[in-house]
Amino acid sequence: MSWKASERLMDTIRHYAKFPATGVSLRQMVQFGEKPSVGTLFRASQFLAEELPIRLAHRVQELNDLPDGLNEMPSVNKVKDWYAQSFEEITQLPRPELPKDVRSRLMKPAKHYGRTTFKLSEATPNPSICEGEPSGWGGIQSNSNGNGGSKVKSLSRRYFAMVDDSADWPPELQLYNQKFAKTLHKIKRRHDGVVTTMAQGILEYKRRRQRMQIDDSIQSFLDRFYMSRIGIRMLIGQHIALTDQSHHRDPTYVGVICTKTNVQDLAQEAIENARFVCEDHYGLFEAPKIQLVCNPDLNFMYVPGHLSHMLFETLKNSLRAVVERHGMDKQEFPVTKVIVAEGKEDITIKVSDEGGGIPRSAIPFVWTYMYTTVDRTPNLDPDFDKSDFKAPMAGFGYGLPISRLYARYFGGDLKLISMEGYGTDVYLHLNRLSSSSEPLQ
Repeated sequence: MSWKASERLMDTIRHYAKFPATGVSLRQMVQFGEKPSVGTLFRASQFLAEELPIRLAHRVQELNDLPDGLNEMPSVNKVKDWYAQSFEEITQLPRPELPKDVRSRLMKPAKHYGRTTFKLSEATPNPSICEGEPSGWGGIQSNSNGNGGSKVKSLSRRYFAMVDDSADWPPELQLYNQKFAKTLHKIKRRHDGVVTTMAQGILEYKRRRQRMQIDDSIQSFLDRFYMSRIGIRMLIGQHIALTDQSHHRDPTYVGVICTKTNVQDLAQEAIENARFVCEDHYGLFEAPKIQLVCNPDLNFMYVPGHLSHMLFETLKNSLRAVVERHGMDKQEFPVTKVIVAEGKEDITIKVSDEGGGIPRSAIPFVWTYMYTTVDRTPNLDPDFDKSDFKAPMAGFGYGLPISRLYARYFGGDLKLISMEGYGTDVYLHLNRLSSSSEPLQ
């Protein structure tokens, strides 16, 4: 028996979709999660129990209102139901009954951390998003939902509040935290296949409409949809990791964020993975070589999983271009170079290949989803790509656009410069300052 959303649930979802989401920065997540006590985690659970339904509701609403029959595609409906079901599970989780003194302690900020009163840093606007930009990102930073009066509302639900930990917490809190983390776990697993299932939905739509390209409005919907998914998964993943952190081994990690992400190690690992996939795909004895130029001691605060994903996708594209340009039986392929530069604001990683480049007229298509033809696109098995990583060599045209979203999520960017007839340079800018807020829509 498959799950179905009731009309009442859809009404609740419509109500939640009227509220704006609250953005969170990388630095805030780290400051908050360094010493998560039962009380602090409970406050975070309370924040997420309100914040996640708002974000999920926005997506359900948008999937419902997709234009041109896209909202009727079976795979799109499947994704919409996953989101609605997750919304229901979070909103129906019973809150614990707490005595008044515990409630007031939860609302009171922590007295001191050391001598100084602890205050979280403010999130700054995300530099990757222009104010009031008319594209799919429209007015993300404003934190309002068009009625102007919603700023106050979103600030009152601050995730990041240190609570007064001077006494023990009642066991109900611990129990609720565990239950909440378990629910989040289930939701995260349910949404594992969202990217491929959504891609399948776009494919169904292209076949039904007999068209090769998707138009700008669908393109910017997908940008918003996938960016929002990165945010939802980040908040969920971070919370699950903090709840488990009681037995965490590595002091450089706060949840899924590493305060000392070593760029050389991650780049080296991505290079090995990309070369392995390339050898496997083309049946090569040895993939084209990749040279890495990077200060071995360069560390910064980031989510290693995001960086690995972006590097792996970018390198895979370069290797594919090099092999296809020079032919599989070539003895010596030209070397692809990865150069890492550190500035005060950004860490920039440049990947330079000699894979023949891309004509200038085709560059905009690099950022479109499903940049493949209808008849050449295989049916996507929703299970093949469960973790979003380690996709096959050819993939299905999502590598670069999704990597650019990962970069922009924490205030960076991904840019591509091509020399047709020679090769392509991809620049991955990563924001070092880690205070920029999530781009919300």
